Amino acid sequence: MIGRTISHYALEDRLGEGGMGTVYLARDTLLGRKVAIKVLAPAAAGDPELAGRLLREAKAASRLNHPNIVTVYEVGRAGDLDFIAMEHVDGRPLSGLIPPGGLPIAQVLDYGGQVASAVAAAHAAGIVHRDLKPANVIVTQSGRVKVLDFGLARIVRPPGPGESAPPTLQTMAATAPGAMLGTVGYMSPEQIQGKPADARSDVFSLGVMLFEMLAGRRPFEGDSTWAVMAATVNAGAPPVASLRPETPPALAAIVGRCLAAQPGDRYGSAADL
Repeated sequence: MIGRTISHYALEDRLGEGGMGTVYLARDTLLGRKVAIKVLAPAAAGDPELAGRLLREAKAASRLNHPNIVTVYEVGRAGDLDFIAMEHVDGRPLSGLIPPGGLPIAQVLDYGGQVASAVAAAHAAGIVHRDLKPANVIVTQSGRVKVLDFGLARIVRPPGPGESAPPTLQTMAATAPGAMLGTVGYMSPEQIQGKPADARSDVFSLGVMLFEMLAGRRPFEGDSTWAVMAATVNAGAPPVASLRPETPPALAAIVGRCLAAQPGDRYGSAADL
């Protein structure tokens, strides 16, 4: 694909690959700027329902205008290729910046606040990310955080007056009942159980990220995927202060509330967090 032009984007390098597609560094030949292009994987592109869901939800994400969210420029199709063109961020994934003993607490508050602000903007627009994790957060050299990859995002009915979280889901495209979408280790218990995920599920994932930034490890571990899922559903998260004693009590309480097993015991949305 390197050297190929999709629409008016000339592919120059491969940045990464995931289950839903491959991301390339490209040059916008019309505007002369660098962009990131996600080309849907053949399996996804060959499934009209899946491709349609991903593209519709990417279009929904393109409505978001926030300094901590990667901007989606265009969603389109060129020949037999479905693609998403987005802002190219020069930085490193947060997953590669967390040392074994955790980040300095001031940095945890800085990064955590920026991520929560980004997710709060998505929640206000009725979008639940559903795959929040350090690998989906880019940190620039100046310390600006950018949340990306709304590939699993789900559109929900925005909260009504007096509601802290959307009680029902109204998706733009159907997800199979009981489908488990997300990343093991960061998914909420309800995601693992195939139940509907609302804003409080993202709050749980944010809690996992805060815990990992503080402790240098995730709260739920195991020697297999199944063991991690079982721990997430059945075992409570250890107090983060037991692994990082200097964690301020207020911050430890915030992390603990985010990681509550029952959605009703968490913050209602990232705005509350």
